[in-house]
Amino acid sequence: MIIDGKAIAGIVREGLKARAAALGARLGRKVGLAVVLIGDDPASAVYVRNKMRACEEVGLFSETVSLPADVSQGEAERAVSLLAEDARFDGVLVQLPLPAHLDERRILSRIPFAKDVDGFSAENLGRLAKGEPCCVACTPRGVMELLQASGVSLAGKHAVVVGRSNVVGKPMAMLLLNADATVTVCHSKTRGLKEECLRADVLVAAVGRPALITADMVKQGAVVIDVGINRVDGKLVGDVDFPAVSEKASLITPVPGGVGPMTVAMLLLNTVEAAERAR
Repeated sequence: MIIDGKAIAGIVREGLKARAAALGARLGRKVGLAVVLIGDDPASAVYVRNKMRACEEVGLFSETVSLPADVSQGEAERAVSLLAEDARFDGVLVQLPLPAHLDERRILSRIPFAKDVDGFSAENLGRLAKGEPCCVACTPRGVMELLQASGVSLAGKHAVVVGRSNVVGKPMAMLLLNADATVTVCHSKTRGLKEECLRADVLVAAVGRPALITADMVKQGAVVIDVGINRVDGKLVGDVDFPAVSEKASLITPVPGGVGPMTVAMLLLNTVEAAERAR
């Protein structure tokens, strides 16, 4: 069965409308999200427009601050700090990637963990590792929502995460571990990747390599979540060889239309929850 991320994300966003409206009435203002866009990367501009549109649909206030590609480190940090101090905004994010001359870590550190709705800060990652309330990185959280909505029980299952990035792989592993799965994390130095993947009851691919996961790497009946987004011959494809693997998986996410829509929905949810925690 194909997991329809677009439909599940729509349900999440619909439920947020009333929640955001009620919270806004108590706050005396709309829940707010600020986005910093640096440079003129076309893909980043599209992602930001999608986020702004999604905010409008659920009744959140949003604002984009655009900075030139040659902005200095100090100017970028000051811009983020000003937004973080602005009481209108419950969440602040910096659209990645940044121009090469900028220090991403220093810029992101200007966002306090309570407003870090991307869930990238060391404090949020630490709280996640300890199982404490926090903002969880949007894509891994979206994967968990998809699994829950699809009725997948994780307790006692063997989950394999292919990819170890701070954005997806590591928080994904911690979320699965917190859900009582037994977790293996694979990466570019893993020996016997095929054998590791064949052990998975739940397989999450998040490396950014088209069709890396082939049918002979997936056991019959496994749940396969494809986080990868790759452009091949003008088309978006995932990290999983979808036509072949879908013949063996019990559940699988497509690309596009799987995890992607959930990432934006979780950003909205994180922003609303950040406002609730602050209140």
